[in-house]
Amino acid sequence: MILDRIDGPQDLKSLSPAELEQLAGEIRAVIIDTVAKTGGHLAASLGAVELAIALHVVFDSPRDKIVWDVGHQSYAHKLLTGRRDRFATLRRFGGLSGFPKLRESPHDHFGTGHSSTSISAALGMAKARDLTGRGCAVVAVIGDGAMTGGMAFEAIDHAGHDGTDLIVVLNDNRMSIAPNVGAMSSYLTRLRTGPAYNRFKADIEETLRRIPRIGPRVAGAMERVKDSLKHLVVPGQLFEELGWRYYGPIDGHDLALLQSTLRSARQKGGPVLIHAVTQKGRGYSYAEDSPDQWHGAGPFEVGTGRRPRGAELTYTEVFADTICRLAEADPRIVAITAAMPDGTGLSGFKARFPDRFFDVGIAEQHAITFAAGLATQGLRPVVAVYSTFLQRAVDQVIHDVCLQSLPVTLAVDRGGIVGDDGETHHGVFDFSLLRSLPGICVMSPRDEEELARMLVTAVSAPGPVAIRYPRGKGPGTPLSQNPQPLPIGRGEVLRQGTAVSILAIGAEVEPALQAAATLEAEGVSCAVADGRFVKPLDGDLVDLLVEAGTPLLTVEDHAAQGGFGSAVLEYLASRSRPGAVVRCLGVGDAIVPQGSISELKSMLGLDAMGIAQAARELASGVGAAASRATGPAEAGRRVQSRRRGVAT
Repeated sequence: MILDRIDGPQDLKSLSPAELEQLAGEIRAVIIDTVAKTGGHLAASLGAVELAIALHVVFDSPRDKIVWDVGHQSYAHKLLTGRRDRFATLRRFGGLSGFPKLRESPHDHFGTGHSSTSISAALGMAKARDLTGRGCAVVAVIGDGAMTGGMAFEAIDHAGHDGTDLIVVLNDNRMSIAPNVGAMSSYLTRLRTGPAYNRFKADIEETLRRIPRIGPRVAGAMERVKDSLKHLVVPGQLFEELGWRYYGPIDGHDLALLQSTLRSARQKGGPVLIHAVTQKGRGYSYAEDSPDQWHGAGPFEVGTGRRPRGAELTYTEVFADTICRLAEADPRIVAITAAMPDGTGLSGFKARFPDRFFDVGIAEQHAITFAAGLATQGLRPVVAVYSTFLQRAVDQVIHDVCLQSLPVTLAVDRGGIVGDDGETHHGVFDFSLLRSLPGICVMSPRDEEELARMLVTAVSAPGPVAIRYPRGKGPGTPLSQNPQPLPIGRGEVLRQGTAVSILAIGAEVEPALQAAATLEAEGVSCAVADGRFVKPLDGDLVDLLVEAGTPLLTVEDHAAQGGFGSAVLEYLASRSRPGAVVRCLGVGDAIVPQGSISELKSMLGLDAMGIAQAARELASGVGAAASRATGPAEAGRRVQSRRRGVAT
């Protein structure tokens, strides 16, 4: 295999055109075989193989800087930059990241994971190059889906105004995660389907330059004629008007054409945009036929494309089913996604209520303010968004939703530890970002039924509500046909105990119950309560647990600083309870790496074993003092009064 001889980009320089074509096929085969085992972003990376090869043939990384937007397209780049031997560890604990990562390779010039950042980062590198006098080229590779994000155009406007030497490769595969939406997508479609006018443009400009000088008035008129002709026949005029030289559309799988275009762009100087049209999923028929379904793939059988699936519903599927049932009964309910109808479970809603479904593209900020506008007119908008992507719209949640007390529901998917996508995608900051905002209700379900009940509660609430739920499947709790709303700010005691109490939230309630069962077998009596609400916090439940005289362990799959446990500590401080013994178990002050959810929760002490150990230590350290405070019998009676069913 030619790939076996590629230890770095320099090894590409001597390959013949035929060898480069063979290399592209080998890279695709390795990507398919690896992602079949590890899962990963398959379709986008298959479509960008020739782009990666051409970039590393023409440019000299790491001296020249290549910045990949999001990183969904970067697997070929990883294989070409000295990581071939470790590629089988992709997205595994301790293995290669699924995204570019500064600490992983000198060829990864910027860490990514969220969309639309590449041009801004590359422009910063180009400006630093100009200030320091370092001679290098800077290239940003961005998908057409990422171009629906406003940040990309902020950077384009800046670079075009300054005339900075910068190359942007627009990888136009007609999709982001789902099919693209919006005017920019339509514009790029027109460019793709129209004739190739760059040569015509050059011919016109050359002809006009040859007209004899016959006076300023005529010359000025001819210049205006040239500009008018450019507007009529030159594709990419939007970019040209913003100060960019535009090349394209070109075939993004033609290695020779890609190389010649990149070399020309480097020689021209100034901001240059190369519009390359590629096929998402190229080289794997299942991904070619359904690129949206193969954007982010779990493990699969290469020959059949079959992916294993369990019988239990995921939280996303429970949300999808519940919102459709609610929308059937309430025509005010509308649903919004930022380019992720499949990932957030809204594809079914889109099919059933097309006029009430809105995909705004990769524009989370716009999604939130758009929802706020809908809410002012009496509708009940539900914005389905991953926790990690909600971070991009915090200002809009504050200013446009909470300050105006608008009834917008945030369905915050992938809260907590998400697994193999790693550092950029863990949703461990949402509680702290949201609970400080005036007027918002923040809740998190322990199981599937509670998620359905929380959604029922949210769409009838008078103000903003956030429901934060985890990735994957729940404990398998059956769903009722008619889920009932929850009383706002009321948790629930699930198990009584006298030695230690655990107050858990969301996905940590089930492992807390498992931990209590383990402790019970050891003779340690452990109470367990489901907090349900981060805001408003159930202060009565907190009082009950600490008044019982037992030490209290709070548990959450969230950053310990500013999270649910912090809310409990703040409440106790406000109630002047300095004697309460509380330990907060959560994610420490460090970035959580990639790995399976079970591996990461074990590492963080957030699985049943880790919770049991923390509760065991807490019980043994202060058990005697707690017993003197209220007595075991009284503690048991008080906790028993809040068992399952009392708070509903």
